[in-house]
Amino acid sequence: MAPLHVDARSFHDLRLPDRRVLLHIPSTGLFDLDPVTAEVLDFVRPLSTVQADEVRRRFDGHAPADSVSDALEDLRALGVLRPDPAVPDHGPGVKVTEFPLSTLVLNVNTGCNLSCTYCYKEDLATPSKGQKLALETAEQAIELLLREGAKRERVSIVFFGGEPLSNMPLIRAATAYAERRCAEEGKALDLSLTTNATLLTEALIDWFDAHRFGISISLDGPQAVHDRRRKTIGGQGTYEVVAAKTRLLLSRYRSKPVGARVTLTAGYTDVEAIHCHLKDELGFAEVGFAPVTSNPVDTFNLEGAELRALFESMKRLGRAYRDAALRGENNGFSNMHQLMSDLYEGRRKALPCGAGLGLLAVDHQGELNLCHRFTGSELPTFGNVREGIARERLGSFLEDALDRSNRGCSTCRIRNLCAGGCYHESYAHFSDPHSPVYHYCELLREWVDFGIEIYLELLDKNPAFLHRHVSHRSPEL
Repeated sequence: MAPLHVDARSFHDLRLPDRRVLLHIPSTGLFDLDPVTAEVLDFVRPLSTVQADEVRRRFDGHAPADSVSDALEDLRALGVLRPDPAVPDHGPGVKVTEFPLSTLVLNVNTGCNLSCTYCYKEDLATPSKGQKLALETAEQAIELLLREGAKRERVSIVFFGGEPLSNMPLIRAATAYAERRCAEEGKALDLSLTTNATLLTEALIDWFDAHRFGISISLDGPQAVHDRRRKTIGGQGTYEVVAAKTRLLLSRYRSKPVGARVTLTAGYTDVEAIHCHLKDELGFAEVGFAPVTSNPVDTFNLEGAELRALFESMKRLGRAYRDAALRGENNGFSNMHQLMSDLYEGRRKALPCGAGLGLLAVDHQGELNLCHRFTGSELPTFGNVREGIARERLGSFLEDALDRSNRGCSTCRIRNLCAGGCYHESYAHFSDPHSPVYHYCELLREWVDFGIEIYLELLDKNPAFLHRHVSHRSPEL
């Protein structure tokens, strides 16, 4: 009888307090291990090959023969035991020729009325010197979205900057054009923007409400935290005005929940306190955290013990998320919510995000950028709104991203949940958008293990929460 080859890279098992669980890495599926299968797995794990009869002899008198046979069959079905030698996961090896856009980011102004010390935007200017997107360019971009997303029932337009509210005439006109064209094409339209909130007025809030915008506010926490980094051009803190405008927004806005986007930098890692302030005191529906680890100015970057402390704080907030969920409540910790969604929906990622495939960003010149983070950067663009997508160049970029053969991702246990991490994070840290985020890969693996434990507890004790609050959640930008 031919030996069975053990593929130790096809699974990752977690020992939880009351169960053993197997993460099937190729599919991201989760499977409970019965005691016999768990013991068989432990026996074959360190081996390169094994005979089925060898396993049966090992457990003869220790476990029922039919249970051992069932365990062997289950492990065969999952590819843990296989007839041929295992090979690293080099990716799907497909050629990318189609780009079914669903989301277009319009960079409406490179100008911003703030001067946040950690800002990654390479083309940032003051509002008066900012390069504004022209309406003709925006209309061409919308037509590109409708062409490339012809098979989509729903498309999304995101207004970005700089500070997008500094070019409201363009936003109003582009919104009217997009709403008319989507109605003509029979498509649903989602509109959204991220703003520093300083330019909000009652009239603007009511206009956004009428057009059902999704709104995210950039706010880094309590005043002492926020004012350290988010300053005016003159160097003054902005918390008081942002908090006041936020309260005004939340008192009037009805169409969609409003979220806060927090940028975490060195010197403060207490996400629980930040979340408490933004969610419980100011009243945001959701709070999402973006750690800075690849800023060109090293003093902003979280690393070493401080990065570890951040993840430990996120875990504590994750447990608070679990406790609320067991009561049927969503505490608005969006990082945890997104991980629950990935696990619940069984997402298997070949690419880290939709950038370049489902999403492109348009700069003021009409050039097509990989995403909103790359506008103004030195990374080459991928066509323009006049001539369309540079299909060969963009396809080649995505094919390189799909190729795991020379990267640690090929053997990583979360390769189909992470897929290498953010292109821009890698570009900023390693000058290579295709490099995995090696500087915190191990922390990401721990974060996924932690999420799996929380997810399984919710699945056991309150599955209705997952169905009500997590199902069909769209990935964040």
